[in-house]
Amino acid sequence: MAEYGEWNRKGATLSDKTVIKDYGVDREFIVKGIRAGKLEFQERSVWGNPYFVILRRQLKQYIAEELGDNHLSGIIKQKKIHTLKKEINETKHKLQGLELELAALEKKE
Repeated sequence: MAEYGEWNRKGATLSDKTVIKDYGVDREFIVKGIRAGKLEFQERSVWGNPYFVILRRQLKQYIAEELGDNHLSGIIKQKKIHTLKKEINETKHKLQGLELELAALEKKE
């Protein structure tokens, strides 16, 4: 069962589309968990397009039970690696821009 206010807490819920993208499972896996009573959900829609909202805590527990802790930790690790690489590339790009700006300023002197 969901804790009091868990549905309203920031970061506590995920849409089915986000689950599929971030955790590498398919929609059938989610529906199977809902039917088994392992996942609570709310049905919502945007511009007439329906989607499920699932509690992150229950999803992680369900993935660990069904696919194993290794699958879940591997996915979390890959997501962290992707985030770090993206941040490194953004920082490199920003540094190059700053170096060009500095060179232009030094040239004017």
